[in-house]
Amino acid sequence: MRDIDDLFNALARSRFRRRFTLNERDRAYYHRNGHQLILAHGRDFVSQRLQPARPRRDGKQTPMKGHPFFVAQHATATCCRSCLSKWHGIPQGEELNEHHLSYILKVAGTWLAMDTLAADARVTDD
Repeated sequence: MRDIDDLFNALARSRFRRRFTLNERDRAYYHRNGHQLILAHGRDFVSQRLQPARPRRDGKQTPMKGHPFFVAQHATATCCRSCLSKWHGIPQGEELNEHHLSYILKVAGTWLAMDTLAADARVTDD
């Protein structure tokens, strides 16, 4: 798995990954429910959709919107097993273990906190 600083530097160079940000509705949901609950939802999503060695509909199992964690997954390339392999060095064809789950939650959680902080700062500056 990748060093988180190195990962975020690489993600910042990706035009596709950079375009993701929480919309107002997702940001309000994040603030209303809190970081820990969003990560608990994320753990459930990852366990159901990515943990199996060969997930059902791999590459299409993570919606692009509808929950802040889904947006974070696309922004951090933790959305499918192919992206996990390419960006994070997590091999395809093996069930994700607890270490992998913790890493994915840390990466997505870090992005959520950074994106929310940046958006809140923009609102304050206006």
